[in-house]
Parts: sequence; structure tokens; C-alpha cells
Amino acid sequence: MTVYTGGCQCGAVRFRASGTPHHASICHCRMCQKAFGAYYAPLVSVRKMEFEWTRGQRKTFRSSNLVSRGFCGDCGTPLTYEAPDGMAVAAGAFDDPSAFAPSIQWGVEAKIDFVDHLHELPGARTEDDPEAESFQRELVSYQHPDDDTPVWPPEDHA
Repeated sequence: MTVYTGGCQCGAVRFRASGTPHHASICHCRMCQKAFGAYYAPLVSVRKMEFEWTRGQRKTFRSSNLVSRGFCGDCGTPLTYEAPDGMAVAAGAFDDPSAFAPSIQWGVEAKIDFVDHLHELPGARTEDDPEAESFQRELVSYQHPDDDTPVWPPEDHA
């Protein structure tokens, strides 16, 4: 059985999902745009998987009469979409989001036109920006690593 782990940016909330994901999707609806603060929400259905919270608990916001949205109460990371037919987890909250290629797009009536052209934009690696060199050199990340840790945060940046 395949096991997937993940959590929020600060590490206060962690989870484990075991089994085969039902599907991964992207939702363009306005509610998902607002919930994720993004052009769309990438989600992974865990309704056919064994799922458990392994550290902390998410907070929820009831975004409609039928849907609640889970998030970390400490850092604000979007974590879940919870509806009567089951729960989906934010793809980016998984330690390896590349494991979940989307198979469908929902809410396309609200899709922002330029989203279909994002791949046409020029791209640059972070280290290729000479103006950000000193920033990158001095940057110390307090973000939780992409694997389970016995204790978080470490004492040196608690």
C-alpha cells in the first residue's frame, strides 16, 4: 500500500494518506480561488484512502452550506476541501506534490483566461536573478521539510 505524507508550511499540522488516490484535479471556481489565494486550487481526493492527521489539527471555515475548508491555524496553509461526498487535500500540502498529476479541471466557467497560457511565459531559476543574490545567500528557511519529523519546530528557531 502506498503511503503519502504531508502538512502545512510551518509543520504544526501533518497528515498521512494510504492507498490509491481517487483522482487529482484543479478547480477554477471563485470559492477555490479565494480559499487558495491563487488562480485555481489543485486538489487530491482522499475519499477512497485511509487518512489520518498525525500532528495537530486543522481549523475549518465553512465556505458554503455544503463545504468546509481546512487550513493551518498557525501559518494559514490551505489543507482541505470537505464536502458531503468526501474530502480532498491540497496537492501542494503533500510532501511530494508531483505524485498527483491532475486528471480533470472543475469550475471552468470561472477559469481566468490567461491560465491556459502560463506555460508560454519566460522562466528563470531563482539563482539566476542577480538582484536576489544577497537575499538568497542570507535566507534561512523555517518551513517544515518535506518529510515527517519527530518534533517541530527545531529548538534553534522555535
